[in-house]
Amino acid sequence: MDNLMQPFSLRVSEILDHAARYHPKRKIISRKVEGPIEETNWSSIHQKAKKLSKSLQRLGIKKGDRIGVMAWNTARHLELWYGIPGCGAVNHTLNPRLFAKQLTYIINHAEDKILMIDLDLLGILEKIMPTCETVEHVIVLTDNINMPKSDLPNLICYEELLETEDSDFDWISGHETEACGICYTSGTTGNPKGVVYTHRSNVLHALASASPDMINLSSRDRIMPVVPLFHANGWSIGYTAPLVGASMVMPGREMNPEGLYEMLEKGVTVTAAVPTIWLLLLNYLKANNLNLSTLKRVIIGGSSCPRAVIESFQNDFNVQVLHAWGMTEMSPLGTICSFKPEVLELTDEEKISVQETTGHPPFTVELKLTDDHGNQLKNDGKTQGKLWARGGAVVQQYLKTDKKAVDDEGWFDTGDVATIDKNGYMSITDRSKDIIKSGGEWISSIELENAAVGHPDVVEAAAIGVSHPKWDERPILVVVCKVGKKVEPEKITDFMSAFVAKWQIPDDIIFAKEIPHTATGKISKMALRQILEKENYQHPDLRP
Repeated sequence: MDNLMQPFSLRVSEILDHAARYHPKRKIISRKVEGPIEETNWSSIHQKAKKLSKSLQRLGIKKGDRIGVMAWNTARHLELWYGIPGCGAVNHTLNPRLFAKQLTYIINHAEDKILMIDLDLLGILEKIMPTCETVEHVIVLTDNINMPKSDLPNLICYEELLETEDSDFDWISGHETEACGICYTSGTTGNPKGVVYTHRSNVLHALASASPDMINLSSRDRIMPVVPLFHANGWSIGYTAPLVGASMVMPGREMNPEGLYEMLEKGVTVTAAVPTIWLLLLNYLKANNLNLSTLKRVIIGGSSCPRAVIESFQNDFNVQVLHAWGMTEMSPLGTICSFKPEVLELTDEEKISVQETTGHPPFTVELKLTDDHGNQLKNDGKTQGKLWARGGAVVQQYLKTDKKAVDDEGWFDTGDVATIDKNGYMSITDRSKDIIKSGGEWISSIELENAAVGHPDVVEAAAIGVSHPKWDERPILVVVCKVGKKVEPEKITDFMSAFVAKWQIPDDIIFAKEIPHTATGKISKMALRQILEKENYQHPDLRP
C-alpha cells in the first residue's frame, strides 16, 4: 500500500509555474531603480526567469554554483529569485549595508561565480572587486540605455543578456533537498555564518507562512514587502505571494515615508517591515493628515514592536497589526500574533497586550524553553528561559562548518530569552546577551525600550545594563527625541512607570542624535556599549 501517490518535488520552480499557469495576469507593480514605476505580471516574470536560467547556463553556470545578488525589491529581483535556482544554481543574497570586509568575506566564503547588482550599488562592488577571488562575471541589472560607466571591465547588461535568449527552457531538475539560496547572518560577533535554504525548506516555509493563522495571504491580496529580499530570506514573501497567486508591489530603493506611501496607495492590502520603518511612516501620515485607503494588515518583525505602534495602526488607521518573530536561521518565520479563539474572548485592551507578544508558531515550527541546565520549563507566560526551535525550515548546520548547529534532538538555540503562555503565545524578553541582570532579577531591555518609545516625543530608545557595585547591573536608557523636541529625563521615567515596575526604571537617561544600528536595521547594543566605553561612561552612583 505504500508509495501509491504521485511524486511531487518541492522545488521553488513549481511555485512560479503555478503562478504563471493559474494567476498569469496578476499585477506586479514595481518602482524601477532607474526611477519609473512599471507594471508586469506573473506570466512575464516566469518568462524572463526562464530566459535568465538559459543565459546563466550559457555563461557556464552549473548546478550548485553560487550567484551573488545585491539588489533592491523590484520586479527584476523576482526574476532572479526564480531564474537562479531554476538553472540549478544557488541564490546568494548580499546586503549592501554591510561593511566592505564583511561583503568580501561572504562573497569569497560562498565562492560566488557571478555577481548581479543594481546599477546604483555598483560603487560598492568597485571598491571590493579586487579582493573577490572567485567572481568571473558581473551583471548590472539595467538596460543598455542606463548602463553606468565603471572601471570594472567587461560588465554585462542584464536586459541585453536576456534579449539574446527565448523562454523555451526546462527548469533544471533535482532533489528537493538541494541548495536553493544562501543568506548570511548579520554576525554581531565573529564572521557572518552562511544559512543554506533548500528548495524543500523554502516551499514548506511558504506554505506555512500563507496559512490563515499566519499572514493569511490569498490571490485576493496585494502584498508589498518593504523588508528587503536580501534580509532573512526576504521573510519568504517572494515565495509566498506567487504560491497563492497574490499580486505584489515592489517599492524599489525608496524607503522614505513619502515613497512608501505612494506605493502603499497602489492597492496594497498587506505589507511587511521592521518597526523603525513604521514609526517614520505613522509620523508622516499624521503630520500630513493622510489615510491608508486599502491597507488591511501590516506584518511587523525584526525587532520588538512598541505598543504605541500597534495602537496607532489599529485605532487611527484601522489596520490590523501582525507582530512576528523569526531568524535568518528559521527562513525566517517562527511565530505570528494572530488571534486564537481564546484571545477573541478578551477585552480590547487585553487583546493589544497579547499583540505585544510575537504570537504562536505555525505547523512546521516547534518551540521550547529551558533553564541554564537544559531542563524544560513550563509554558505559563511568566517563566523566562532560553528559547529553542526546530522544524522543517530551521537550520541544521551552517555552510562550511564541521559541527551541527543543533543538539542531539535537533533543537536550535536561538540565543533569545522568552516566555510562552498556555495558549502558545511567545514573548521575547531579550537576547540572552542583552538581558539586564540586576540584584539576581532579570530586566527586559525590550520592555524598557517599548515603554520609552510610547512617549509622544521619543522616536527611538535603547536600554543596556551597566556595572553597579551593589546590584551587579543597572539599566540605563539612550533616547532619541523627535526633531525640535526637548524632554526632561524625569518626564520620560514618569511616563515609563505606568508600564514597568519601579525597580526596573532606568537609573540614567542619555539623549543622543542617533542610535547605532546593524546592517539589517536593528539597534546595535554592541556598538552602543563601545561608544559609552570610549566616552568612559559610569553609572551615576560611581561618579566622583
